[in-house]
Amino acid sequence: MHKPVVGIIANHVLINDQYPAQATGRMNIDAIAEVAGAVPLIIPSLPNAVPLADLMKICDGFLFTGGRPNVHPEEYGHQPTAAHGEFDRDRDRIVLPLIRACVDIGQPVLGLCRGFQEFNVAMGGTLHPEIRDLPGRMNHRMPPDGTLEEKFEHRHVVHLKAGSPFTRLFGADEVLVNSLHGQGIEEAGPRVSIDGHAPDGTPEAITIDGAPGFAMAVQWHPEYKAATDPVSRPLFEAFGAALISWRTRIAVAAE
Repeated sequence: MHKPVVGIIANHVLINDQYPAQATGRMNIDAIAEVAGAVPLIIPSLPNAVPLADLMKICDGFLFTGGRPNVHPEEYGHQPTAAHGEFDRDRDRIVLPLIRACVDIGQPVLGLCRGFQEFNVAMGGTLHPEIRDLPGRMNHRMPPDGTLEEKFEHRHVVHLKAGSPFTRLFGADEVLVNSLHGQGIEEAGPRVSIDGHAPDGTPEAITIDGAPGFAMAVQWHPEYKAATDPVSRPLFEAFGAALISWRTRIAVAAE
């Protein structure tokens, strides 16, 4: 049996500020290939090019990555404001139905940063456009200056809910993570279990209640140094194990 295939959701980018392209970060690719043990396949966020049913047949699971554009607030019943930043409606149209479809049948899905927010919106939740504007909250955004290492360095702990899938996965009730986001969960969707919070109360780790398969998302960026970070590695390894279980299940069903 060949390795499982993971669809990595890409983002719209402009090369030289004029040539439209679809891309994902090298960190995402390496985390899937080297830690999850799967074949990374970049999926363009172009709804007309990638029908949902075909995607789910080609891939064994999906990684919903971070990205500069935010989920459009119309997707959760809010009006757009300047604080909401940039949008990518094509990505919205790909990811939100894809998350729901995968959760329904147990196909493994992992969300990171924007992907974390997409999980919540797909499940009926809402987002706040700028967490740092809320009373008592810290600035969770990426430091504007410094090296890559400084931007992705550990910034705060995440307190994990006792008995949650995350405490079992990490073998701890708190973990140290980076922080590179502006938006965050305002109201959790009806099936969204908030399993981890930053010290200021910002939701940082979620699972989907009743999901028959792997459906986990984190607000931080575990793809950074995924092979060596003590929090990132077990998360991607668990995703990899879920992918193998899914592929085995599909193979048995086809016999």
